[in-house]
Amino acid sequence: MNRRKFIQTTTIVSTATLFSLSARAAEPENEIVLSLDPSPQYPRLSEGAFVTLKSGKIRFIYTRFREGAADHSPADLVSTVSADDGRTWSSDHKVEVPNPGGENVMSVSLLRLKSGRIALFYLVKNSLLDCRPVVRFSDDEAQTWSEPAVVTTAPGYFVLNNDRVIQLKSGRLVVPLALHRSRGNDPKSYKLWDSRGIAVWCLSDDEGKTWREADDWWALPVRSTSGFQEPGVVELADGTLFSWARTDQGAQFGCTSIDEGVPWTLLQKTELASPNSPTSIKRLPGSSDLLAIFNDHSGKFEFPKGKRSPLVAAISSDGGKTWPRRKLIESDPTGWYCYTAIHFTAAAVLLAYCAGDPKIGHLNRTRIRRVSRIWMTAT
Repeated sequence: MNRRKFIQTTTIVSTATLFSLSARAAEPENEIVLSLDPSPQYPRLSEGAFVTLKSGKIRFIYTRFREGAADHSPADLVSTVSADDGRTWSSDHKVEVPNPGGENVMSVSLLRLKSGRIALFYLVKNSLLDCRPVVRFSDDEAQTWSEPAVVTTAPGYFVLNNDRVIQLKSGRLVVPLALHRSRGNDPKSYKLWDSRGIAVWCLSDDEGKTWREADDWWALPVRSTSGFQEPGVVELADGTLFSWARTDQGAQFGCTSIDEGVPWTLLQKTELASPNSPTSIKRLPGSSDLLAIFNDHSGKFEFPKGKRSPLVAAISSDGGKTWPRRKLIESDPTGWYCYTAIHFTAAAVLLAYCAGDPKIGHLNRTRIRRVSRIWMTAT
């Protein structure tokens, strides 16, 4: 009698499990799960980052502009939450960081530190002479944040892209920056603002309490109007750091460090052929392979010259030297795809990126796409 009951119960549980697995297997492998569309009240929604909370929920914080859609328009940092591994997102959007004055706050990086705290990095932009990254911390799972602390006290216009800050296996934090100088002292004159970026890396060995600059900084070693713009950094499986940035040279340029970001090799052109548009790169969890999301202009896919399209996922198994495995994500020739945040869940990869077009504006709409890891990595 007891044995019969046990068998029946086991059968029911087993059937439920099989049903759950079947439902999961039937899920789309690649779908847009959220579109943050502009409105008259909020004309631009862009540049965000993800963090997984201890509850299993995923929080996405992005920049919501008001009173204009330009990079210097007023903006706040706003969040939405998913409770089902990124499949659906809350309709109520919480203001995490209101605009403190000046021009705006933008370009979020979120990082779960080894200590368990959550770090929130973003730019505070006051003028063309004053734009610097700050960091805040949360000890209550992103419910509240500490007061902002400046990453670099040096004066200047420093660019930190969204989803760029990393913590190394050793615990060191690395913040890749592009410094743009001014040829004068007018805080509003773009004529005096130098678009040529200079690479600077800020380092912290105490989880953001104190900071210092790396020993090296680099300018692009060719004649260029872009310089080394919007850099990123990733730690390879062997501990080498690979840093890259967009340029006007038809490709991303990169350099490496074998001493945790203190010295850096000279910049060289990489195999990532692209327009002057940012690329996002992360290492696949549990693997030495790298995943890059970028505008592929290698010729493998059709593309309009100079445009930030198509959007492509590429895999490298040799530390970023070559990228033989590529998949098309977005292909609209009028689309404008860039500023991608990459976040790994147990079964999927979440991609949040600007997905504008000439009608709504190039940077005004953000999409969150959920892609299965199998689809992303399959040949």
